[in-house]
Amino acid sequence: MILDDFSLKGKVAVVTGANTGLGRGMCVALAQAGAKVAGVARRSCAETAALIEKDGGIFNEIIADLSDTANAPLILDKVLEYYGRADILVNNAGMILREDAINVTEEDWNRVINLNLNMVFILSQTFARQFEKQGEGGKIVNICSMLSYQGGIRVPAYTASKSAVLGLTRALANEWAAKGINVNAIAPGYMATNNTTGLRDDETRAGQILERIPAGRWGTPQDMAGAAVFLCSKASDYVNGFTVAVDGGWLAR
Repeated sequence: MILDDFSLKGKVAVVTGANTGLGRGMCVALAQAGAKVAGVARRSCAETAALIEKDGGIFNEIIADLSDTANAPLILDKVLEYYGRADILVNNAGMILREDAINVTEEDWNRVINLNLNMVFILSQTFARQFEKQGEGGKIVNICSMLSYQGGIRVPAYTASKSAVLGLTRALANEWAAKGINVNAIAPGYMATNNTTGLRDDETRAGQILERIPAGRWGTPQDMAGAAVFLCSKASDYVNGFTVAVDGGWLAR
């Protein structure tokens, strides 16, 4: 039956940035689809764990500094300690720093690029090697952005990193599809998360954004659930290198 292809029963999913916002929402969705979930974050994932365990799901947290690429193999080791295997990696953790481009420091530029791009590549490489070792393929889902397609304002490092992640998704898919490793991405639109608090608190800017969204509302973590489960499941086995926009129609305008 077709719905069986969307089940993640027996799979182990790893989600970075799991303690809040979109990461928490995707952890819950993957657990509801049957996966055992490992959530990676700098701070406690207690609220994520509570939501998953309330439904009878399985969740373990991994506290790690995702700005340090040396932690990638340590994260995999912890996943294997918890569950003995890994099947799915969702590269969700990221940061945004708002500043006029002319004033951005090299330090701040590097902070954003290191977390949003470098760690995505190193984690993907680390987990792809594990998928190869297991011999059963795997799923990697990167979280892009509307600014993977557009320039944005006052967020040059974020735009550069998210544009690069879209390209990296295609590049890795080209190399790894034949190994049974699907690499795809999701580009969220304007979501009601911590990253957009400043925008939503600015009445003028928030109004401009809502006027541009055909759906007429900000997105929520729940809006990411279907796309995440699809791209992490057997249902997407012939989808490679594609970025799905979950944006209320923003890119259609």
